Amino acid sequence: MSFIIYPAIDIRDGKCVRLVQGDYNQETVYNENPLEVAQAWEAQGGQWIHLVDLDGAKAGRPVNDKLIGEIARTVKVPVQVGGGLRTEEDVDRLLSLGVTRVILGTAAIEDRAFVQSLLAKHGENVAIGLDARDGFVATRGWLETSSVKAEDLAVQLAEHGAKTFIFTDISRDGMMGGPNVEAIVRLAQVSGQTVIASGGVSRTEDLERLAAEAANGVGGAIVGKALYTGSIRLEEALKLV
Repeated sequence: MSFIIYPAIDIRDGKCVRLVQGDYNQETVYNENPLEVAQAWEAQGGQWIHLVDLDGAKAGRPVNDKLIGEIARTVKVPVQVGGGLRTEEDVDRLLSLGVTRVILGTAAIEDRAFVQSLLAKHGENVAIGLDARDGFVATRGWLETSSVKAEDLAVQLAEHGAKTFIFTDISRDGMMGGPNVEAIVRLAQVSGQTVIASGGVSRTEDLERLAAEAANGVGGAIVGKALYTGSIRLEEALKLV
């Protein structure tokens, strides 16, 4: 299995920002123009762009979809998007705007039939975002924590056709302390599907540790803050992994 680095662009109020552990009160604005950021990551060799509509995650519906569509149409690499996708109409609209893959998070907990229907309709164009706090899935932009274990949900959705999971250990996100490799590998093993790591990647050594688990189902890593602070340089990281 190949290992892909996904440069992350988190959008809030039309700007490229980063939050600490999903806390909307701990925000750093890195760029006023997310499109410019996406073009920069593409120019440096990025194979995918990972977009998060933070406003959408909080509102429960896409908010920055016009900007997301502009990014998807402008860059030549595929784009995946998460944040607030809870209706079939919203998913269909984003895919029609040029988005390659949508990420369902809260809906995977709150409306299982809806997710299963979209998996049947769109197949590999749908990924499941499993954001976990102490092993339990968090929803609504990480503002709430469910009583459902991430591993249990992954197994159930894999049975309904889910091929790609994006796993975030919230305690690691934005903290630059390294990813929870053990939990990521475990999730891939129990689900039998591809898991993309998210949260905590702070050094190229983190990427090397994750890439070493590609044979065990770890298909890539989403990198955000480390790229913006310069602790990871995308071109160098791509050469390594």
